[in-house]
Amino acid sequence: MLSLKRTDSGNKDFVNLVSKLDEYLHEKDGEQHGFYAQYNKIDKIKNVIVAYDDSTAIGCGAIKEYDSGTMEVKRMYVKPEYRGRRIGRRILDELENWAIELNYKKCILETGRKQPEAVRLYTNSGYTVIPNYGQYKNVENSICFEKEIDKRNN
Repeated sequence: MLSLKRTDSGNKDFVNLVSKLDEYLHEKDGEQHGFYAQYNKIDKIKNVIVAYDDSTAIGCGAIKEYDSGTMEVKRMYVKPEYRGRRIGRRILDELENWAIELNYKKCILETGRKQPEAVRLYTNSGYTVIPNYGQYKNVENSICFEKEIDKRNN
């Protein structure tokens, strides 16, 4: 049975899942992985979701304050053998709910053009493409998204 746990970046299951995510992204991004890795540190993230199938950690995601009204979605991952079951969507929904509870109005995120599954997840979840922000401004492989979460109708 799927359950979602709110935790922080000190959670050992989260750390292990992020290690798997980094391996996956290194395969997808190749030489560009080093650029992205510098912006994906997980120390001191206060808002983390870990998804469990019974007691097995199978997926994760996090939100981190970008500015006073905006949370940035980070470190989204579902183990390959669990993909296609809407687990990523459940994690993302829970992250958005948490951001709303914390009085944020919007979520933003960056993903890579070489991750079509992620692009599909965010598009299907109501995110719209925005100009690349921050460190991703001139990165061709990056696609940035946003979603106004205080107006959503779920």
